[in-house]
Amino acid sequence: MSVPHVVVHRDADVLAKAVAARIITRLVDVQSAKGHASIVLTGGTVGIATLAAIAETPARDAVDWRRLDVWWGDERFLPGGDPERNETGARKALLDHVDLDPARVHVMRGPDSGMTAEESADAYAAELRAAARPEDHGPAPTFDVMLLGMGPDSHVASLFPGMPALYDTRPVVAVHGAPKPPPTRISLTLPAIQGSREVWVVAAGEEKAGAVRLALSDSGPVQVPAAGARGRSRTLFLLDRASAAKIPAGLGRIASP
Repeated sequence: MSVPHVVVHRDADVLAKAVAARIITRLVDVQSAKGHASIVLTGGTVGIATLAAIAETPARDAVDWRRLDVWWGDERFLPGGDPERNETGARKALLDHVDLDPARVHVMRGPDSGMTAEESADAYAAELRAAARPEDHGPAPTFDVMLLGMGPDSHVASLFPGMPALYDTRPVVAVHGAPKPPPTRISLTLPAIQGSREVWVVAAGEEKAGAVRLALSDSGPVQVPAAGARGRSRTLFLLDRASAAKIPAGLGRIASP
């Protein structure tokens, strides 16, 4: 796994716009190299603001959206269209405004599908297996970019401290009893996250500062899940100044005045 690199932006608004620009550049570079690209989306305030920033910039047209596979790191087990679903926020912010191939938008199904949470997780695992290639060496594709938000408790995706999902080796699992509502969720696991080429952890706000510090320390991922959020070739912690306030001096690179 790669060693994290930290980039600190002035505030949450600048952070969202900077991450949006970084995503566009990364997707264009990957598509130029191999003809297609994949991204894993996250929810949360900064995650959705980042997608909205992509939608608002003319530079978005540099991406060939028809050759992009869109996945999710986690999803609240709620009916399709529910405003609390990460998918709903992503569609409103960006996905409904670009020319995506619907077959390449991989949604985690909710209870309105007739599935239980376990069946939904199994169905998503089957989609991951179908998309994986021999060179991926596993049951999930090697995602080009994985975006992850992080909670004040250091959770990423729906992997909360001390919960059984952190020990699971399957690529995706159902999560029950999450400490943050709703209690039932679907989530990629650490092995799927760590199989990504690049993992970008995006965080803003002073309430995240302690978790950021722990995630960049030698903490174990069972108690600090974000400490296990590492990519194969690159790991970025993209922060605002408030969330970076407790990291050791010199660790972060200030990207804006």
